[in-house]
Amino acid sequence: MALTAKQMQVQAAHTVLGLESSCDETAASVVRRNADGSIEILSSVIASQDEIHRPFGGVVPEMAARAHLDIVDSLTAQAVRESGLDWDDLDAIAATAGPGLIGGVIAGLMTAKGLALALYKPLIAVNHLEGHALSPALESPCPFPYLLLLVSGGHTQLLSVNGLGDYTRLGSTVDDAAGEAFDKTAKVMGLGFPGGPKVQAAAEHGDPKAYKLPKPFAGKAHADFSFAGLKTATARAYAAIDNPTDQDRADVAASFQKTVSDVIIDRCKQAMALFQKQHPDEPEYRFVVAGGVAANSEIRAALKSWCAREAYALNFPPLKFCTDNAAMIALAGAERLAAGDIDDLSAAARPRWPLDGEKAANNPKSGSGKKGPKS
Repeated sequence: MALTAKQMQVQAAHTVLGLESSCDETAASVVRRNADGSIEILSSVIASQDEIHRPFGGVVPEMAARAHLDIVDSLTAQAVRESGLDWDDLDAIAATAGPGLIGGVIAGLMTAKGLALALYKPLIAVNHLEGHALSPALESPCPFPYLLLLVSGGHTQLLSVNGLGDYTRLGSTVDDAAGEAFDKTAKVMGLGFPGGPKVQAAAEHGDPKAYKLPKPFAGKAHADFSFAGLKTATARAYAAIDNPTDQDRADVAASFQKTVSDVIIDRCKQAMALFQKQHPDEPEYRFVVAGGVAANSEIRAALKSWCAREAYALNFPPLKFCTDNAAMIALAGAERLAAGDIDDLSAAARPRWPLDGEKAANNPKSGSGKKGPKS
């Protein structure tokens, strides 16, 4: 029997250049999706902007956009050079098209459009969150369906990943994301930037039972998150300390980190119950964690322990691919190319782009407006 054009497309190997510029890392990567679905990372380079933003204690969007523009061309050329391939060997150009800081997203997406036009290659406009959702496959196969905890500086969501492009939101934050709470807690205590790693480093020397902090929504029969109250309670606990010492900061950091971990486990349990109802016939339930906060050792250990107790299969991306990177964008691009899903050069940069677009539009959890629903 002759293969259809779509079947031939799926069975081919696809080599994709991916660009990522949604926040404060400029990244480029070349990834090959082989005909059997296996993944090869041929190159992956990242340029951090930490030194640029450190004096301000957070990311300054205008400065981030300029920094992306300064380096994206040379970084892209480096990724292709390190892959050992020529430009003509690429099958498509993928780039983050949102969500993110719009200036940075535009910088990467316009670079990708220029390359696609010059090289006569297809363009694939990738949802940054889909890159995170698929990122565990960079290390090992991760078959659908699975429950996804997407936890980062800008997003904290629980989704049923049913297939490529098929996502059902089970829970989301109603206010701050977990990563945002880490960053603001670090800033309050003067720990430095970036906040997540600084809080984790301080917490290593602290007592996680030193402060009793609130656990929003704990025990509630839904899978939503809230971190604003916890963030405020932590700030007040720290402000109440006269002349805080390094040990005081460590104790507050440890208590905060442990509480975030407890909240995440509690919410994940609720989401898994919902996921099992949606997929009652699965022989094995798979849990996937992605996003920058997935690199936190306390949270990582707690999730591993929970999945081991419940006999859930657990997939993390490699640590270096938890935070923003272009390998996950190239991977998402390769998967979409294999499915015959490409974009034209009119693809727009989007500051907001929920994975579960229809549900987010009809029932936004954390705000909506002219730019669309956040989640």
